[in-house]
Amino acid sequence: MSALAGVENSAGAVLRRAVELDGGGRYQESLVCYQEGIELLLQVLKATKDEAKKNHYRQKLRSYMDRAEQIKHHVLKEKEEGKYHKQIKIVENATGYSYENLFKPYVDEMLTEVWVEDPYIRHTHQLYNFLRFCEMLIKGPSKVKKINLLTSRDEENIKDQQMSGLQEIKNSLQDFGVTLEVTFSPSIHDREIRFDNGWMIKIGRGLDYFKKPQMKNPKQKSISAADFSLFGVSECI
Repeated sequence: MSALAGVENSAGAVLRRAVELDGGGRYQESLVCYQEGIELLLQVLKATKDEAKKNHYRQKLRSYMDRAEQIKHHVLKEKEEGKYHKQIKIVENATGYSYENLFKPYVDEMLTEVWVEDPYIRHTHQLYNFLRFCEMLIKGPSKVKKINLLTSRDEENIKDQQMSGLQEIKNSLQDFGVTLEVTFSPSIHDREIRFDNGWMIKIGRGLDYFKKPQMKNPKQKSISAADFSLFGVSECI
């Protein structure tokens, strides 16, 4: 098989997947596939010498590009109407609420940047929670490149612990090509998480909704270890 035929087959497979996702109402995912398939088909068009085939590819491209544009407008409209806002309620002592289980439905291929607003990323277990959230993000399918954290300082007790812990997480994320930007505010009270694919998620207790875990190594703040799906949680809305 020639290189051109290989690219053409890949374009066909990706675009068929786009149509399948589109038909199933999974518009954000279909848009990613349409965009990838269109890019591949453009490569085929540029390399093709036969005029009849070029006209065929142009017609296909026009159709796919029109549909991708329609989906893009549809997704933007839904975002403006607030359909990408999620309020999550968790009852006391429930299990099965790991970050993976809770957030993965909103983590897709379009996600590249995340904003976390949480005033309580201070103590060891809170830093550990934030680390696990970051770990969940970089596992995919998203392509997260930047995480922004807005939190508050504990000036009286554990400033050094907080700063050194956040620096460890920042250094660890850099190994995965992810930038962590930390900003402090003395007046932050609300807790929310925003994804640049349009989702905004509010949890009453922020990321600190687990019962305080017993860690074998409380100083460890590097990407690895620990599954919170079996931890009990505190009630939050």
